[in-house]
Amino acid sequence: MKAIHLLVSIVFLLTMMNCKEKQVTLEVEVFETSANGNQLTKIIEFPKATEASVTMNILPHQEFQTITGFGGAFTESSAYLLNQLSKENRDNILKAYFSKEGANYSLTRTHMNSCDFSLTNYSYAAVENDITLEHFSIEEDQDDLIPMIKESIKISEDGFKIFASPWTAPPWMKDNNNWVGGKLLPKYYDTWALFFSKYIKSYQTEGIDIWGFTVENEPHGNGNNWESMHFTPKEMTHFVQHYLGPKLETDGYGDKIILGYDQNRAGLKEWVDEMYKDEASSKYFDGTAIHWYESTYDFFPKALQYAHQKVPDKYLIETEGCVDSEVPKWKDDNWYWSKEATDWGWDWASEEEKYLHPKYAPVNRYARDIIGCLNNWVDGWVDWNMVLDKQGGPNWFKNWCVAPVIVDPDKDEVYFTPLYYTMAHFSKYIRPEAIVIGIENSDNSLMVTGAKNLDGSIVLVIFNEGKEAKNINLSLDERKTTVKISSQAIQTIVMKKP
Repeated sequence: MKAIHLLVSIVFLLTMMNCKEKQVTLEVEVFETSANGNQLTKIIEFPKATEASVTMNILPHQEFQTITGFGGAFTESSAYLLNQLSKENRDNILKAYFSKEGANYSLTRTHMNSCDFSLTNYSYAAVENDITLEHFSIEEDQDDLIPMIKESIKISEDGFKIFASPWTAPPWMKDNNNWVGGKLLPKYYDTWALFFSKYIKSYQTEGIDIWGFTVENEPHGNGNNWESMHFTPKEMTHFVQHYLGPKLETDGYGDKIILGYDQNRAGLKEWVDEMYKDEASSKYFDGTAIHWYESTYDFFPKALQYAHQKVPDKYLIETEGCVDSEVPKWKDDNWYWSKEATDWGWDWASEEEKYLHPKYAPVNRYARDIIGCLNNWVDGWVDWNMVLDKQGGPNWFKNWCVAPVIVDPDKDEVYFTPLYYTMAHFSKYIRPEAIVIGIENSDNSLMVTGAKNLDGSIVLVIFNEGKEAKNINLSLDERKTTVKISSQAIQTIVMKKP
């Protein structure tokens, strides 16, 4: 009898130990994109805990900013190219960007009037001296741009936000009467504010809700190359405070988001100091928009921290970034992982700023920047063109760039570059209203960010730029597991709510 009781006790203890072990196991799903060929591939083999050299402790109660979203831009160039493809390929691309099975983009941008990634120069206010904009028309967008947006809306189950950016007012409103450069004439401030209101109403008529605006794309200009219009911080703040904000409010669009600045991060301090100088200047600004073209490797954490601390309750959104000044490499994944790409600064930056523009690997630049931004209070990150051709256009100025999806319309072929999968590592798994959380990371060679979704799931995105794979011990509260990230890889780890 004693032997039977002893046996029962042992079985009970072993059962309890087994249950306890199950309770402390951290269940994860792991998806990886890597130079060795993974493309958001689910990883199912994990190393033993004893083989790990890196530890990461997830701190879900250490909370930072709330995520607005991730995505890309609707441009006339992308929309035009989609119309050159077969319906099957067109649908596949839009589903890849907007379906739950795809990247599930949640925050997008488009242009008001033409930009460099348009087929030609155009304005919705083409009639000169039409100060009441009686002839305002978005007809130019009807063939390509609006259909692309509408189809994306139908595909997206969760929906997405869209904000619009003007590159320039029509030339007749400017002091140089030109598409490029110059300033908005003060006598047309009222008309230009009305332009934004007309745009909202016209797009609403098409069934497209505009979430908000940036006031001006790149107000410092772009070297007098393509559409642009210059503002100083004081001029933009004056326009928003006394014209744009009040006009939208009067017309019933006071809920529309207004983002100031919209250029590179090195200029942030000057702009946020002026925009948020006092309560009156801050009233209509909902946040700050930034680009990444100041450097191919530096994400300017000090500038981002300063902008957040200036106005902790407002948006800080990266509204444009791309591999610029490059003709895309066609069906050559290795190029996107190799430090061979150059940017505008490689040729044109001043000697004292050349160090900011070395050759770089496109995937590395995206992964570093997005993680760096999320770890420094940025709440949204928006890529530039969704689709370009093998030349890196069409672009009326021949400003060739790279997009995550490249197409050959003549052969009806599509190439999903590694940049597409890199974007999806964030947009698919870190959803709007997620909260960025703290991570303790023992290995500074690995970049990592984390977020807690509304459904309780926790997501980590890890980037390994190095040439060696790493084993990582993960811990969340009392639960633990071990994962492995390949060399030159970006990895998303999803932990469901227990």
